[in-house]
Amino acid sequence: MKKSKIEFDIQLDETHTPVLINWSATDSGLEGIKNAKALLLSVFDAREQGTLRIDLWTKEMMVDEMQQFIYETMRSLADTYVRATGEKEIADDIRNFSESFGKKTGLLK
Repeated sequence: MKKSKIEFDIQLDETHTPVLINWSATDSGLEGIKNAKALLLSVFDAREQGTLRIDLWTKEMMVDEMQQFIYETMRSLADTYVRATGEKEIADDIRNFSESFGKKTGLLK
């Protein structure tokens, strides 16, 4: 059995606000430690049967970058949803909402 590892290193200031987010993954195809401005992590807990979330972003994350990050995340959730469930119609609904979000934020024309 193959084993993969994903690691996050978060440096916080005195108010517990992230100032640095670094990550690495053994199967990412990228060498070494990479820097990020934001991180959204969702884990479905098997025992509790619920989702645990960690949402972090650094002080350097600009509003337009966050809008792009959220837009791209929603688009990818639609892809994940259809792969996991086969429910193309609902995935299309998620994509349509993402498009609306993109237009309202000015990301899309």
